[in-house]
Amino acid sequence: MICYAVIDTNVLVSALLSSKDDAATVQVLGKVLSGEIIPVYSNVITKEYREVLSRKKFGFLSETIEYLLSAVEKYGILVDPSPSGTILPDMKDLPFYEVVLEKRDDNAYLVTGNIKHFPQKPFVVTPRELLDILSNDK
Repeated sequence: MICYAVIDTNVLVSALLSSKDDAATVQVLGKVLSGEIIPVYSNVITKEYREVLSRKKFGFLSETIEYLLSAVEKYGILVDPSPSGTILPDMKDLPFYEVVLEKRDDNAYLVTGNIKHFPQKPFVVTPRELLDILSNDK
């Protein structure tokens, strides 16, 4: 099954900070890098990825950040979403939600560690929930 997913920045940060290979965020990132999950993104999203992942407090190597972003851009699908008019608790999350809405015809998911920041929809899932969905479709 081809799985399309909009990956919230917090999932990437968590995966890169994790020391556990079996962490859900690490597994999701691994599936993105192996091609099992096709990332869906916008220019606004990649700009946020770059800005957040480059923060000194995380200490991520620039090579790691560039590798990750180039993989997203090379293997992912760039979307220019239409405004949805949706109001979210944190409006900085809106670009992620609007991108997933744009790809809902392809059963895309929004994967986030901050589930409460988004409307309760079956396509807004945690990393663990996405892994469960993928394992059930095999």
